[in-house]
Amino acid sequence: MLCCMPGVAFVPALLVSWSSAAFIISYAIAVLAGHVEPLVPYISDTGTKPPESGVFGFMINISALLAAITMYIRYLLIEKQNETSHFVRSSCNMFTLCIGLMGCTGMGIVATFQELAVPSVHDIGALVAFGSGVVYITLQSIISYKSCPRWNTYFVCHIRMAISVISCIAFIPMIVFASKISMTKIDWTPAEKDYTYHFMSAICEWTVAFGFIFFFLTFIRDFQGFSIRISTEIHED
Repeated sequence: MLCCMPGVAFVPALLVSWSSAAFIISYAIAVLAGHVEPLVPYISDTGTKPPESGVFGFMINISALLAAITMYIRYLLIEKQNETSHFVRSSCNMFTLCIGLMGCTGMGIVATFQELAVPSVHDIGALVAFGSGVVYITLQSIISYKSCPRWNTYFVCHIRMAISVISCIAFIPMIVFASKISMTKIDWTPAEKDYTYHFMSAICEWTVAFGFIFFFLTFIRDFQGFSIRISTEIHED
């Protein structure tokens, strides 16, 4: 029996729309409930207290799953293209996939272990998610250049690299400013100590997060002409 899935562009499209909704809905609920200040809270701040914590945990876990599926399909796509073009080593492609899956695992940790409940585990998950994510999109940008001009246009490659550079630049101050914050809390006000560090770090965090979303948005066209065939053989005695 042969099951054919013609075109898988819906996977990154679903990832982008679902992840955007996860951030926006959690933020809206948290602000309306008075749990966070409207001006640039941490993403995790918008998913710490109920009811937004349930929405955040559920939607981010689904996002992590969709991201893992998207990365695996991207891996298969590059392997297929590489059969004729030989533009990248298979081991490099596999390494890139593993880095991406590490980031998905970090997302799952962030969604499961909330910021105020288990802060150390949550912070490790966030560091893994953002760090691995930045490395993943950078490697994918390099692979995209190597596949030009047959499999990608230089315009798309420039867009991907620009997103990667911006995300890398934002990732460093995000970590630096966060490390200077001396307390763990979610209801920040401008007059408080360390608010400036929190504000700058949060801006960088949102920049990196939406950098990932815009990067995966560029996968949609690549996935339009790619299909996955799953064959199942049934043997009768």
